Parts: sequence; C-alpha cells; structure tokens
Amino acid sequence: MREEDYTPLMEFFIIERKNKCVMTLTEEILIKNILHECHYSVVYGHLSEDRTLERVKMKSCSPNWRNYVAEYFQTCDRFQKANRATGKKFGMMIQIQEQKSSWEIIYMHWVTDLSPGGYGSYNACLMLADRYSQTPMFLPCHKDDT
Repeated sequence: MREEDYTPLMEFFIIERKNKCVMTLTEEILIKNILHECHYSVVYGHLSEDRTLERVKMKSCSPNWRNYVAEYFQTCDRFQKANRATGKKFGMMIQIQEQKSSWEIIYMHWVTDLSPGGYGSYNACLMLADRYSQTPMFLPCHKDDT
C-alpha cells in the first residue's frame, strides 16, 4: 500500500483514490461489522467465501481483505460444518470379493411392531436374505426376543 494512494479522512476511514472507493476501513471493529453484514445477508442468505469477498469489495476497501475474510470464515460454524476439507479423508478404493456360492454373505433385518398372529402370537420377524441369490427367509419371533 503506497501512501499517495490513500487520503486520511478521519481516524477510522481512508478515501482510496485509485479505485474510487467510498471508504477504506482501518478499525478492527468496523471490519468485523462489514464482514458480518456481507456474510450473513438477510437478502442473499449465508454466502460462500468468494461471494462474501465480492460483496465486501463492493462496499468498502481494505489493504488485506482476503486475509480478513479467511480469518472470519475460520470462526463461522456453518462454514466449518459444510467445508469439505473438514470431512473424512478419502483413501484408496478396495475391490469387493465376489461370492462364489449361496449363503456366504447374508443380510439380517428385524421387523418389529407387527400385529400378533400365528400359532405362537408372534409380533416380530427376523428377515434373512442371501446376497448371492437374493433368497429371503422369515423367522417369526416375539418382540422381546429382539
């Protein structure tokens, strides 16, 4: 930042001659207020980092807006949850071994809260299915057994 590009107006604002910007913020509190208003916009919603930086540059100027926006996004809870970099790291894919015969790998599911029926008044069912042949088996049981 060269000194001849900026004219001090008050202790908080500086007029930038080069970009014809209305105000350049130097006070930390004002910078945080502008970041909050541009990021949590009532009209546009919760904006991404690039869109927030774009809106901030339209409203005001600062010598290092990109650093301020990056620091602000590190404190944004919603951004941290949605950020792909904070998610689980991807690894190498492994090949699944194919089955060669029936009933090597099975699926098991409990079906509960059925109306009582049958000889033993069963109200639940254990469903077994073969992955290879997709053959299901249903074993009646009581909900207490699950």
